[in-house]
Amino acid sequence: MYKLVFILAFLIIGSYANDNLQEKNLQKQIEKEKKYKEEQKFYQGKNYDLDSFKVDENSLKNIPEQKNYNEDFDMDHTYD
Repeated sequence: MYKLVFILAFLIIGSYANDNLQEKNLQKQIEKEKKYKEEQKFYQGKNYDLDSFKVDENSLKNIPEQKNYNEDFDMDHTYD
């Protein structure tokens, strides 16, 4: 008789724990979906005006050209 009561109690507690675990997983998934929704708003960029960040190509002519110092940099014989 005690075994039957123990088994029933174990099954009831187990099903409650399983329901609780499913509820936690459901809440986690809902939070992930909310985050994904916000990220998609950002990545689609419909609400952003990026024209003010465009570079005027005529202003690039005034920048002097720099020497490439990496051409002289040779590490081949450093650890010989």
